[in-house]
Amino acid sequence: MKFMKNRWLVLLMGLTLLMLAACGGNDSSTEPTSNEPAGDDTKTEEPAAGGTEGTLEIFSWWTGAGEEDGLLALIDVFNEQYPEIQVENAAVAGGAGTNAKAVLVSRMQGGDPPSTFQVHGGAELNDSWVAAEKMDSLTSFFEENDLVDKFPADLIDLVSKDGEIYSVPVNVHRGNVLWYNKEVFDNLGLEAPTTFDEFFEVADTLQENGITPLALGDRESWTATHLFESILLGVLGAEDYEKLWTGEVAFDDQRVVESAEIFVKMLEYVNDDHSARNWQDAAQLVAEGDAAMNVMGDWAKGYFDGVGLEAGTDYGWAPTPNSAGTFMVVTDTFGLPKGVDNQDTVKQFLKVLASVEGQDAFNPLKGSIPARVDADVSKYDSYGQETMEDFKSDSLAASLAHGSAANEGFLTRVNDAMTMFVTQKNVESFISQLTNAAGEL
Repeated sequence: MKFMKNRWLVLLMGLTLLMLAACGGNDSSTEPTSNEPAGDDTKTEEPAAGGTEGTLEIFSWWTGAGEEDGLLALIDVFNEQYPEIQVENAAVAGGAGTNAKAVLVSRMQGGDPPSTFQVHGGAELNDSWVAAEKMDSLTSFFEENDLVDKFPADLIDLVSKDGEIYSVPVNVHRGNVLWYNKEVFDNLGLEAPTTFDEFFEVADTLQENGITPLALGDRESWTATHLFESILLGVLGAEDYEKLWTGEVAFDDQRVVESAEIFVKMLEYVNDDHSARNWQDAAQLVAEGDAAMNVMGDWAKGYFDGVGLEAGTDYGWAPTPNSAGTFMVVTDTFGLPKGVDNQDTVKQFLKVLASVEGQDAFNPLKGSIPARVDADVSKYDSYGQETMEDFKSDSLAASLAHGSAANEGFLTRVNDAMTMFVTQKNVESFISQLTNAAGEL
């Protein structure tokens, strides 16, 4: 199934900014500083937005194992081609950009945009920054560099609005992945579950043997939303999952209720300290064999590889229950903010980002697959090659938890409802909150 075009309504930027700012507000650590000695009569010039022609500030939330390695490898490629340009890695820690987005809003409001920033393709890009006229079009950049046909049409759609392209996809992540510890599964003679019934059978066996069946780290609520959207995809299928965001399938549909009930049942099998852990901490439980399974996007692969595990030997993977043949898409992209004074430098970085060399340096370490269709397949392991094939053939669905399927206002309300749902496990109340939040769509 192809992504539905023009399915999202424009979210007023003011509402988005208020909601995001409430999550973090101003962060004094992001204020520009001067190395000049202070004095009563000393006057310093305000730094140019985004840096000068000789500097490049890259704003992201890639600080964990795998993701930071990928970013640094990408910067190395850029430095080789443009050694005269000083790169500032302005990463802000926090999974899915929970902290970075609030800092970014504060900077954009204050007229201090970074040279370029990480943003998920889809509504997170189009209904916020593009709708608020904060991004410059990159259509001519794509045309001049012969890039339009180097990316799948579905990805171009995710980074386009009203016929204009606004950012460059650097990767494709698959969201609906169940990761498992191979040694634990092999020792107990278990196979990766393919259905919800099989999942709970496997979970019972693991629990009986003193192993936490499912690792969860929902200190940040997006991870629980990520688990829930994977369940929704398995119950609804890609086509009806997509219809949730257009109103063609209601949030009080019995299948959504069933998904919420499955989610509550899964919570019976997670680690007791889930609310104190983040996604990396949950992945660590699986890596060390204290838990057997984890539902997370394939940035978890970057984590596993980063701590020395080997794909297919130490850890295995499968589509989340009932979701074989579907692919939950998450794509990280970078664009050109309006108002930066180093546009040519930014475009040089975006050209490297869009190149085969750049994407093949970044993605094997990040755990993702390249956004380009002509990348060097030999640089990717069995997981990467398998995922490339699935991306070509599977039905595609846009992630809610990672900002592609619906606008920020709706996602904020879902995450708030999820925080309460994980604690109270009240399906009726959760469905009511989802239904009320649908007015944001």
